[in-house]
Amino acid sequence: MSYEWFANFAQTWGLIGFMSLFGLVLFYALKPSNKKMFDEAARIPLEKD
Repeated sequence: MSYEWFANFAQTWGLIGFMSLFGLVLFYALKPSNKKMFDEAARIPLEKD
């Protein structure tokens, strides 16, 4: 096995891994059941102590 093989393997599976991670994060952020939690978190800077 050579450097080219390892580089090709890392590029291919790295891309697939990062795309999967991005899809999971996007799904979590846009999931309707999380809307209330994100709305509350967005109002935190506007609250007075």
